[in-house]
Amino acid sequence: MRALLTGLFIGMLSISSFAQEAIFPMGAKAKNVHHTGDIWLTHVVDADEIFKHNIAQAVSAPRAFLNWHLHPDGQQLLITNGVGFYQEKGKEVQVVRAGDVIKCLPNVEHWHGATPKSAVTYLAIGGPTPTKWTDELSAEDYNKIPLPEINNSSLENEIKELSKAKWKWMAEKDVDKLANLFHDQSRFVHMSGSWKKDRELEIIETGSIWYKNADVHDVVVETFDDNTVVLWNRITLTAHVRGNDVSNEFTVTEFYKKEGDDWKLLDLTFSSVRDTHEIAH
Repeated sequence: MRALLTGLFIGMLSISSFAQEAIFPMGAKAKNVHHTGDIWLTHVVDADEIFKHNIAQAVSAPRAFLNWHLHPDGQQLLITNGVGFYQEKGKEVQVVRAGDVIKCLPNVEHWHGATPKSAVTYLAIGGPTPTKWTDELSAEDYNKIPLPEINNSSLENEIKELSKAKWKWMAEKDVDKLANLFHDQSRFVHMSGSWKKDRELEIIETGSIWYKNADVHDVVVETFDDNTVVLWNRITLTAHVRGNDVSNEFTVTEFYKKEGDDWKLLDLTFSSVRDTHEIAH
């Protein structure tokens, strides 16, 4: 049941993050005619007698990709968020990231889409001549593409160090730093109940639960895109509660979301486990 709830939470988090990544409204989910996976399209500007180009926004969920196609008038892709793939026929796959501009020359066959672990959003600027769809891109060919460095060690280390600092701040009752780390809508799930940011900060500041020491045995980090990360800690927590020190082993799930230049903690959940429990890597 816990795994199911975690999966549902990640799914809802992913949809929420797509909405935040889209500059314009996400629009309607496109029917799977010329693509695989979930893609939301918005027609931002339609060509007219004065402006001879269309502008559309596409938000592609992880593992969503278009089939091979070409544009008789050419097309430019402005990557606004996430990490994706772009490939022209006969050439190597390119990894594209937010801030990149891709120029698809007229009648050059290509495909593009999200990576398996990252959504991608782009604005597509093209002429009025309809797209010509050519060959299907198979899931087998897509799955052969090496994963780009979005799960790189530097990102993993950054989140691990942030999580480690969080335990230190909790032990020191440093509510100022924790208030900056905790998202305003964050939730905390303990053995005795669940509550939100203000209540957690109050508990830490007053010492009604004093997180004296978290002895971390194992850490696993999973990145879902450049801005969404889940970290699992297996810890032995020594806490001072009602005048006594108590020690318990937990698996702690931490959801992080990047906002601007800062990581924010969205969820902190303590799960009781056996002493022999191991986190699957």
